[in-house]
Parts: sequence; structure tokens; C-alpha cells
Amino acid sequence: MMSGDWKPRLARIAPGMVSLLAYKRSDLPHDLIAGLSVAAVAVPVGVAYAQLAGFSPAVGLYASILPLVAYTIFGTSRQLIVGPDAAVCALVAAAVGPLSAGDQNLYWSLSETLTLFVGIFCIAASFVKLGGIADFLSKPILVGFLNGVAIHIALGQLGKIFGFGISSQGIIPTLVEFATKLNQTHLPTVIVGLASFAVLAISPKLLRRLPAALVAMIAAGLATSVMHLQAMGVKTVGPVAAGLPQLRIPHLPPEVLPDLLTETVGVALISFSSMMLTCRSFASRNRYDIDADKEFAALGAANIASALCQGFAVSGADSRTAVNDSAGGRTQVAGLVAAGVIAAVLMFLTGPLQYVPMAALGAVLVKAALSLADVSTLKTLYRIDRREFALSIVATVGVVAVGAVKAILIAVILAILRFVRLVSRPKVEILGTVEGYPGLHSIERHKDATTIPGLVLFRFNAPIVFFNAPYFKREALAAANAAGPELKWFVMDMIPVTLMDATGLYTAADVIGTLSERGVVFATAGRLAELSDRASKTQRPFNRSDVRQFPTLRAALQAYRREHILQSSDSNLSTERIAG
Repeated sequence: MMSGDWKPRLARIAPGMVSLLAYKRSDLPHDLIAGLSVAAVAVPVGVAYAQLAGFSPAVGLYASILPLVAYTIFGTSRQLIVGPDAAVCALVAAAVGPLSAGDQNLYWSLSETLTLFVGIFCIAASFVKLGGIADFLSKPILVGFLNGVAIHIALGQLGKIFGFGISSQGIIPTLVEFATKLNQTHLPTVIVGLASFAVLAISPKLLRRLPAALVAMIAAGLATSVMHLQAMGVKTVGPVAAGLPQLRIPHLPPEVLPDLLTETVGVALISFSSMMLTCRSFASRNRYDIDADKEFAALGAANIASALCQGFAVSGADSRTAVNDSAGGRTQVAGLVAAGVIAAVLMFLTGPLQYVPMAALGAVLVKAALSLADVSTLKTLYRIDRREFALSIVATVGVVAVGAVKAILIAVILAILRFVRLVSRPKVEILGTVEGYPGLHSIERHKDATTIPGLVLFRFNAPIVFFNAPYFKREALAAANAAGPELKWFVMDMIPVTLMDATGLYTAADVIGTLSERGVVFATAGRLAELSDRASKTQRPFNRSDVRQFPTLRAALQAYRREHILQSSDSNLSTERIAG
């Protein structure tokens, strides 16, 4: 008999399974409708993204079935739908394309192996609690990266929409080749592409309950079949292999293994970061929490499932997740329903897919690319912080110039370097009083702020650790020197100092000793319990005989004023006695 604590144990491994075992029948009607809605979007998007990644349409559907089942078992989000993603598809194509050297079978095998490696990496990362690694991909980096991917995807569809091939890579070479081949434009193909754009624009207004991508592909397929557009030179998807995929373990030449492992990290990082943005936004909207490390493992399981069923790398799909949420999906059963519907399409409805024009797929992908682009946030970043804006632009240019994987690694390195700079050179403030405003304020931000004679109120806005301790010492002594020979007290606000390592402690001791030699009292405000704990472990730097401690800056200021008044009174009495 299973012990009573089986649920917590199962939740640590497969949290989604615990939710399934506690499933409420009342949720089923909502999840059925949501699952059908998700499948209606997932089928055309899967076909389009398979083309983007360089595969036959059926592969996009393969990657939309078992990964959904795997995530249902291991994931913690109730709304998230996993599957092919535009950014990840672009990463896969960029990663395995150069390694395959035009061999389509090798390309497919490399993609499956890359997907398997991504899955293993994600699961390993979850065991060592690397869920927070996604936080290094800040908002500016992700916005810039997705803007670059949007440009890359849109440019890649020009040839499909205009009816000729484009082999160049990068913005400038692609645009140059496109301009030189404009005289090869195939008019019927262009008309189909423009008509597909029109359907994508009008459909949401006329047929609100149907996905625009599905409507556009059905309309284009019908037009191609009825008007015999293939005979006029309009290229179509062609025959789609019917039936479910066979499970298999990918094989690849050992010599490409090191290169593939290098690409794995970038693909996994982007996949997880993109998924976490979607997870967090919908979890916040529906008022529940997710576990980042368990999500890492769930993404790994979804990618392993995709690799075993001949699919490619998957991630959280924001558009399909939004459809699930708006259709009323309450649990991950909606994902199971969607997977079942997609499997049924593969078994019984692949015939109509062969008539979908490539130009229509191109239009769907351009529309998806436009949804990835985020110009408004870029404008906001420009107003908030020009350096964050520049970081976003670097990520965008990097995607276009050196490829998506290398660009994101460069952007992450830049972000880490900026983080180190912010912590190693934090904001240092001297505090004073402002007439009409309670509390203490930075004299740099408030031009009418005044300091108290003989007193420095010093704030160092970061932990004091090995790589910023010299900077702390330099700034603290500079503030003391600026106060002049009249300085009597140096009070440090300890609230922003969340950590002091050994180097920080010894550096603080040096500051205290230097000020003590000048006859200056060193005092701290805040974190009394932490300082007492440090004092119990070492005599330096926070020995009670060397440092005066106060609970707040206000308490330190009042103590200084009381002592200053007493000293002034004693001085006046001494002067009167001498005069007498």
C-alpha cells in the first residue's frame, strides 16, 4: 500500500500528474472547447513553422503532439501550450543548417539530436536549480532578440511570396539578392500572397471565433484547388505524410557532436526564457504560482518527447497559450485535447494540406514575425535608460549579423558585464534634510537639501564584497574628506548593504580605523541583529567598542544632535569659568 505522503513525492517529479489525478469533471467542457481552439491554431502554425525550420509539414505536427503530453505530466502551468515556436525554429535552422552541408537526412538527424540534447540539458539544469538562469535574459535583451528574429523570419519569406528562391544570409545580402531578382517575380504567386495577407487582416473582424491563420490557409488551399493554380506555377506544400510518427532514437556522426553541444546551450536558454515569460504572465493573470526549476524539467521532457517522435525543438507558444486562456481553458487537459485533435488530423486529414500554397505559409510566417516585433517597448526603453536601449539594439543587430545563437550569447555576456558594473560601482549617496519634506534625502537629487555640520550620512547602495570593496573604501573616505576637519560623526546606512563578505568586513575595518585616527565616530544605522551576529564571530570590523549602532538613520541623527548640544553646553560652561 502506498504511503500517505505519495502526493508530495509525485509532485516533486511530475506535478502535472498530481493535478490530473485531482481533475474536476466540471472543468472538462471548458478544456474541450479550449483544446479544439488550440488545435485549430496549432495545425496551420505547425505546418508553417516546419517550413521555417526546414522540414516537411508533417514534422511540425509531430512536434505538436507528444511534447504537449509530456508537458501535461511534468509542467506546473495550467494554461501553457508547448510546441513549435518561431524564434526557436529560427535557432534550429541556424544551428544545424551549416553542419548538414545540404544533406536533408543529416539535417533532420542533427535537428532531432539537438532537440534531445536540449531536453537533457534542461532536465540537468533543473536538478542543479538553474531556473533563475532565465533572469539573465533581461527584458531589453529579449525584446532585441525577438526583434532580430522577426526581421530574420520576415526576410526569409520574401522568396516564397514573390515566387523565386533567395539563398543569401543576413539583411543586406538578402535585400541585395531580392532587388536583383525582382524581375523574376511570379505574378500569380504574389497575388496569392497578397490575398493571404488580406485574409489574415480581415478574418479577425469577420470570423472572430476562428484562427486567422487557419482561415487564410483554408481559403488559399481552396482557391488553389478550384482554380488549378498549381498549373500556373504556384508552388504548394505538396503531399503530407499521413499517420503518426514512429518513435526512434536519433543518430548522428560523432565529429559534429562538439558543435552541436555548443548550439544546445543557446537553444535551451532561449527556449526556457521565452517559455518562462509566457508562463509567468499567464500565471499572474490567473493568480497562481509556477516553479521555475520544475518548468525547466518540463521543457526538457517536452523536447525529449519531440526528439523521439521525429520532431524538433519546442518551447512555450505564446499565441496558442493566449488562445487556450481566452477560450476558457482551466487545466492542462486542454493541451491533451489539442494533442488528440492534431493526431487525428495527421491520421485522417492530411490530403487537403497538400493544396496550401507556399506563399500563404509565407504570409502566415510574416504575420507571426510582426507579432514578435516590439517597437513600443523599444521606445519605452529609450525613455527609461539609454544603455538598456543600446543593449536591446545590440541583441537585434547581433541576430542579423552573426546569427541568433551567437547573438544571444553575446547579449547575455554584455548583460552580465553590465550587472557586474552596477554592483561594483553602485550609487553612492550623501543624505541631508529638505525643508518641507520628512525624512532624509540625497543631496545630489535634491539641490535644496542641506547637510548637518559635523555629520556625514553615507549610503552605499549594494552589498560590500570583494569586487566593490575598494570602491566603497575610496568613496567613504572621499565623503569624509569632503566634510573637512569639522567632521565628528560618520553614519553609514546599512539597509542597502545586504551582504558583507570577508573582504568587505576587512575593508570596513580599514575605514573605521582611518576615521578613528582622525577622531571621527563611526556609526551604523539599521540591521542591528545582523551586525551583532558579525560582531560575535569577529572583532573586526564591527566591535561594539569601535562602532556605535542605531536602529535607524533618524535615531542616529537624534543621538548626534543630543551629543552635539551637550558638547556645546560643556564648551560654553568652560568658557564662562575661564572668563570668571
